[in-house]
Parts: sequence; C-alpha cells; structure tokens
Amino acid sequence: MHIDDEFLLAANLTEAEMRTELAVVLYQKRKLSMGKAAKLAGIPRIQFQFLLASREIPVNYDVEDLKQDLETLRQLDAEMKHGHHQ
Repeated sequence: MHIDDEFLLAANLTEAEMRTELAVVLYQKRKLSMGKAAKLAGIPRIQFQFLLASREIPVNYDVEDLKQDLETLRQLDAEMKHGHHQ
C-alpha cells in the first residue's frame, strides 16, 4: 500500500508513521486484529502491543488473536519437541 505524498506532507508524517497511525486507529475501532494492525504498521506484534500500552490503548483480544496465539504455541511446542530429540 502506498500513501500519496500529498497526505504525508499535510500530516507531516513519514509513510511508516502514517501506516502506524492508521493501524492504531483501525485497531482501536476493532476493524483490524492486533496481528493485522501490526502487519499494516510494519512492526512485530509485540512492538505493536508496546506501542498501544505507551498510548494507554486497551488491548482488544479477539478470535483472530486467539488463533494466532494458538498457532504460535503449536510452533513453539513442535520446536521444543524437535529440539529434545537431537
């Protein structure tokens, strides 16, 4: 996604900053899950969580977030099991 320079200049933001602000607003309005918002912002999910906390924005934990967390746990479990067999 490209943001036109006209909007970046008007807002006095870089494209990365604009994407981050857009991600935060869409997350706050529950239009994007945390994972999708972090992806839009171009930062790791944990960094996005810290950003929300620094702005005192409450975390919306939804089904998409739960699915992502479960997948992460499955991957970690598989890595741990694989690591013990070596």
